[in-house]
Amino acid sequence: MQRDTFVEKRSVLRRLRNRPERIVNLCFLFVLIFSTLLTWREAVLLEEAYISSQKNDLESVSSALDSKLQFNVDQLLFYRHSMGEALQTPLAFQILRNEVTRFSQVRRLTWWQLAVEKKRTLPLKGVSDAFVARTSLLSRDNARLNNELTAALEVGYLLRLGAPPDLAQKRVMYVSRAGFYLATNSQERDYAIVSRYYHYVTRPWFTLQSERNNRAGGLKWFITPPSAEGLDEPLITASVPVWFDRYWYGVLAMDFSPVLMKKLLAEAVEDHAEGLYQLYDNRLHPLISSAGQSAAFDKRELAQLAHAISTDTEGGLRMGGRYVSWQRLHHFDGVLVRVHTLQQGIRGDFGSISIALFLLWVLFTGMLLLSWVVIRRMVNNMYVLQHSLQWQAWHDPLTRLHNRGALFERAKALSDECLQQKRPFSVIQLDLDFFKSINDRYGHQAGDRVLSHTAGLIAGSLRSSDVAGRVGGEEFCILLPGATAEQAASVAERIRALINSKEILVRKSTTLRISASLGVSSSQERGNFDFEQLQSIADARLYLAKQQGRNRVVTSSPE
Repeated sequence: MQRDTFVEKRSVLRRLRNRPERIVNLCFLFVLIFSTLLTWREAVLLEEAYISSQKNDLESVSSALDSKLQFNVDQLLFYRHSMGEALQTPLAFQILRNEVTRFSQVRRLTWWQLAVEKKRTLPLKGVSDAFVARTSLLSRDNARLNNELTAALEVGYLLRLGAPPDLAQKRVMYVSRAGFYLATNSQERDYAIVSRYYHYVTRPWFTLQSERNNRAGGLKWFITPPSAEGLDEPLITASVPVWFDRYWYGVLAMDFSPVLMKKLLAEAVEDHAEGLYQLYDNRLHPLISSAGQSAAFDKRELAQLAHAISTDTEGGLRMGGRYVSWQRLHHFDGVLVRVHTLQQGIRGDFGSISIALFLLWVLFTGMLLLSWVVIRRMVNNMYVLQHSLQWQAWHDPLTRLHNRGALFERAKALSDECLQQKRPFSVIQLDLDFFKSINDRYGHQAGDRVLSHTAGLIAGSLRSSDVAGRVGGEEFCILLPGATAEQAASVAERIRALINSKEILVRKSTTLRISASLGVSSSQERGNFDFEQLQSIADARLYLAKQQGRNRVVTSSPE
């Protein structure tokens, strides 16, 4: 039997020697299967890198658009703050008193107008006492009216100073419940004042800012359909109520025309022009598009996208030959969507890498073992590249701390974990004092050294479970899971003292000592584990520290 087996093996070897193509076929089949599996694996990695790239591009654009919207929102909040200050302490100018006196003479007229100096301030336009008395939403409180008139004239001066060159792009207005208004581009004729005021006080951005509808007095966004304003596209309005001494005076609103919104979006996508960016409202109605046209979604795709957006603040979906990614904005009640087509992907870097991978797979089948060596080296390089891209996506290259996106993700996870484990969760917000003067005096290289040095001091002062990140130019945020308010304050004071005690060599023979202001908040104060609110509280205390003289830690808010 052994002899028969031996004879059979010799027979097989002889046949293989006589048919060498079989050996080639076997080798080819082996390499084909192996290279196919390897190529498939690399395709998965490329897909993950592609999705990460799409997410990073969208994050950059949404952050840029958010910052531009935040600037305008901050303007609106500044006007409200100015209005409150003016209501509390009216200016004792005779010219303002004269206008108040003049109002008492015209208040019964069907329409009227008070204009101090048209080149310096905006005119007040209003309606009669009888008009105000017709509806319960309006109220002309004589005890408060004089102060409100002078305050509105003061804000009109600020609005005139801050009015953009192109008034058609943005309109800021104050509409009072006492029967008058002022607006940056209010150029209607006198007889149209009544209809214009009626138009304002019946808009949702006014009626929904009452105490009943907005007890918190926060900013709200409203979308006006094109038919309501006679425009080709929707009009976007941000509004805030003006409350003082528990009385609702009126509403400050800011209209964003489609032209302005497209301009803001175009500026945001300037460095990430590939793909189509669209801004949607919270009901997924398209508002503006970076390419002047909307992406065509059928009903099924739109429903799929709406469901995905309702379950997460950011993400991505494959829809046929397109990859659709989205991210909710922080300073607008809507979502930014990016559509990237297969053709654009092929023309891009990832498309080139995919084609090269296919060619390498063909090369594997032709060069056998040599091809496998080449691919193995390429795989190693791809791993290094992937890890490098992943690190860059989650870290700030200058300070080597977490970047803003990574920090926010870690913060959400840590706060949820602390909530479940019933452990405290604290946040420190840190900002370097007079950092701009360092850049102006010593140059940006010196500023970079200061930031890198500060990041090293912060990282060296934390536990292994703590997380630090750079959230702005010279602003840092520190997460302290499990730390009580007292422990967080101690850490903040230690960091502040350490930063202030070190001298930094900013250039040859020149050293510099810096300081920092810090704000601390903790979930122990109100039992609130929401990171964004804790960061907001810490940020407010940071600015309180700056107001109190800088180089200090503030752990509580004024009553």
